[in-house]
Parts: sequence; C-alpha cells; structure tokens
Amino acid sequence: MSHSVIQANSKLLAEAANYYKSHSAAKLPAGAVFSAKVDGCTVTGYKSGKILFQGSAAETEARRWGESNPAKPAKSAAKTVNGFAPPPNISELSAIGSDEVGTGDYFGPMTVTAAYVSRENLPLIKEMGVRDSKGLKDPQIIEIAKNLIHAIPYSLLVLKNEKYNELQKKGMTQGKMKAWLHNQAIRHLMDKINPEEPEAVLIDQFVDPNIYYSHLRGQTFSKKNTYFSTKAEGIHLAVAAASIIARYSFVKEFDKLSKKAGMTLPKGAGKQVDEAAAKLISKQGEQVLHTYTKTHFANTQKALSLLDRKRP
Repeated sequence: MSHSVIQANSKLLAEAANYYKSHSAAKLPAGAVFSAKVDGCTVTGYKSGKILFQGSAAETEARRWGESNPAKPAKSAAKTVNGFAPPPNISELSAIGSDEVGTGDYFGPMTVTAAYVSRENLPLIKEMGVRDSKGLKDPQIIEIAKNLIHAIPYSLLVLKNEKYNELQKKGMTQGKMKAWLHNQAIRHLMDKINPEEPEAVLIDQFVDPNIYYSHLRGQTFSKKNTYFSTKAEGIHLAVAAASIIARYSFVKEFDKLSKKAGMTLPKGAGKQVDEAAAKLISKQGEQVLHTYTKTHFANTQKALSLLDRKRP
C-alpha cells in the first residue's frame, strides 16, 4: 500500500481535521486526533503533528497540505527547526513580522500582513496596546489597528474567496497560498522601507520552513536573517502588530460580506456556519458560495445535507 507522511503544526493539523470531518472514521487509532476515508486514501492525523496518508491516492492527497516526506530521525528534524530558530535577542531588534488570519474560517477571505517595527518604535508600539491578538477581542483590535496603521510601515494582502477557490481548484494547497502571500507581503514591505533594512524577518510558522521555501520555487525571495517560530506574536511586537492589522482587515471584509448577504455570517467553521451556509444557498443558490466561502471546506457538503433533509 502506498503511503505518504507530512509534518504539520497545530494550525495545519486543525485545518486538516476540519477538512476531513465529513469523512470521519468511526474509530481512531492510538495517538490519533482524527481519521478519515476519502476516495483511494485513508488519512490519519496524530498528536505528534504527523499526518499519514495511506492508499493508491496517498501522494495526491498529501499534496493538498504540503510536500510529503519519508520518516526522519528526530535528530534530523531538530536540525531543520534549529536552522530557522530566531536569535535569543530578537525581541530587541528592528524586525519585519508577518502573520495571517482567516485560514480556518469558512466564510471570508484570507488576509496576510507584514509589519515593520524598528528598535526606536518598540516602546511606542507596546504603549499602544499591541500584544498577542489572541488575547484581544475584535473591538479592541479595531481600536488599536486604527492607530497602528498610521504609526508603522506595513503591507496588507487580501485573498478574496473567488481567487482562493480558483487557485484551490487548480491544485494549489492552502499552505502554498499562505507561503506566496507571506513572501509577497514581506517583499512589498522591504521595498517600502528601503533603503532601511530590518535586522530580522520573523514569520509566524504555519509549516516546516523547508516546505515553506519549496512552495516558493520560481518566486523571488530572500532567506537573509529570516526566522520562523510558532506563537511568534509573543516573540516580537512586529508579528503581533501584523496579526492585529490582518485581523482588522479581516473583520472589515467580513462585515462587507455580511451586508452583501443580507444576514450576519458567523466566523469559524462550526455548526452555526453550516446553518448559515444552508440559509444562504436557499436564498441565492449554491453558486453564491464561490464568492462568500472557501468551498472545499467540509462545511459545503454539510450545508447541502442540511438542505436535503429539509426538502419534502
């Protein structure tokens, strides 16, 4: 039996679990957080972060999420991580930080921001209330962001649902989309602050750094003083600032979609989302999902199933 394995961080593992939810297997193997059967492939995600694909379609299915790798000794994996780890004093450096929002939301776009915070601006940014956005509610984020966007250089990219779905149908994984957007936002910001150069670039890690760079093949990019870390918002204020601006943009775009839909669209990918999607389809037709949602999420089939059950 053919098989492929990828290493995922917590974000990617959660995205995969949500994606395969409608195909969930009845029983989980030991150590697994999800298991599902799709055409020609069994997919199992483990607490360790590994996602195993087994079956004739294993390699194809694995490519949805990143490049598959054979199992490696822990020592080799540690070298990869250490090779991109930020220096101990990074919080004191002039840095570009990048982060993304909206990747796990069925409704709404994906937004990516790169923000530059110099050494001199660190005290000001802290005083403005910039910190890990996960500890802030949307009204607080909006209030901080309105001031923040006038205080520091940044580059914001919004991948609207129509383009997202177009790229996904052509075979591009969400991971590759994120890599392209992070790289593009960083490059735009580098041009904006030129001739000043950051002492570091810190990317909130959503995939193994080597896979990140493999996604950028054919693109222009730089590895100079570039580092990766999970929970990077707590490591440098530039990433926290980027996250706040990205969230601010996401909320504004989300509100626009709600007004266009004539109903309040819920965030996330839970049961309320399924019900809202079903209501939207009944009002405007299934084709409207291309504009409002990431159609490959399992929520699409769940919404259609809800409508089928309601039909006489």
